[in-house]
Amino acid sequence: MRTPLKPFTRRGLLTGTLSSAALLAAGGALAGCGTKAATQTEEGCKSEDLSATEKKLAFANWPQYMDVDEKDESKRPSLDAFVQKTGIQVTYTEDINDNNEFFGKVQNQLASCQSTDRDIIVLTDWMAARMIRLGWIQKLDPAKIPNVAANLLPSLINRSFDPDNRIAIPWQSGLAGLAYNGNVTKELRTVDELLTRPDLKGKVTALSEMRDTMGLLLQSNGHDPANFTGAQFDDALNKLKKAVDSGQIRKFTGNDYAPDLAKGDIAACIGWSGDVIQLTGEDEKIKFVSPESGVMLFSDNMMVPNKATHKANAEALINYYYEPAVAAQLAAYVNYICPVKGAQAEMEKIDPELAANPLIFPDEALLSKSKVFMALDEKQEKEYETKFQQVIGA
Repeated sequence: MRTPLKPFTRRGLLTGTLSSAALLAAGGALAGCGTKAATQTEEGCKSEDLSATEKKLAFANWPQYMDVDEKDESKRPSLDAFVQKTGIQVTYTEDINDNNEFFGKVQNQLASCQSTDRDIIVLTDWMAARMIRLGWIQKLDPAKIPNVAANLLPSLINRSFDPDNRIAIPWQSGLAGLAYNGNVTKELRTVDELLTRPDLKGKVTALSEMRDTMGLLLQSNGHDPANFTGAQFDDALNKLKKAVDSGQIRKFTGNDYAPDLAKGDIAACIGWSGDVIQLTGEDEKIKFVSPESGVMLFSDNMMVPNKATHKANAEALINYYYEPAVAAQLAAYVNYICPVKGAQAEMEKIDPELAANPLIFPDEALLSKSKVFMALDEKQEKEYETKFQQVIGA
């Protein structure tokens, strides 16, 4: 059974009430000013693992990012099964509402090599890269997560910020691409159409998440968002600025584009696959489009922060969610890309329609067109975010 449209989605919560530039200035202050004090090393910030004597685990995640029993919302079937199977008691909290906001919650403790009272945190690629760069995340033991090595999708291996898959393990993934409402406009195929087609003028939105919008524009110019130069970024930004100045783009949004697209108040947009799957379930004329030039692939990653005291228990949970049957159970609820090989066959037993959905189980043709945005250092992050915010008027 298709999941009903949710009031908000995990990905959309990346954009809060402050602009990204303001949030970066606030959340990144410690990282940017006094980097030596903020940065930790494995030798300098040792963590003691009490898993052998304490069968418990604190898991911090985003809202609506875990399967829930439709008849009893206090039950989380896959997580409850893990507790029953292992005897590890899980304290599960939905206390990550925004990457920068969460960074602000934990930065003082992690910068000072103190506990956050969390054993697993789930953060998006770019924030995961920042925390890894600061030395705030523990390395995992490959011997304790064999399912990850066996079942992680090839497209998610060798990411620039964690090439050995020992620090950040994808929880769920998604795509940024194009979407349109076929009730109010004709088919859309390319980023250039979105930005220039006369019939779409003033009826277009783009994402306020810099990496997704700019990644798509870089691809549309023939550049690689996983490996680009400052000049290439500026070329793509100029292209975006022309669309803003001409009135082609109405505004930049988080996931609040979704109800406007559903109603036909906007005709087309840059959007996220998880949102559009839900909209398509209500109206088949709403389509997600993988632009001919390519799509952006993002992941939210399970990580064990420094001073977490139940790393082996966390590894047991990570390994459990890389069992194909468990991964399919989770994906059937959240509707994002499942990062686990073999889960599609298991999904056939749960919901054949979802098993056939290329936005949950992309084929090789789609994955070959997907890119993960290049990991940025502190200087690049500040420079690119500032330039982007100036263009979008945030």
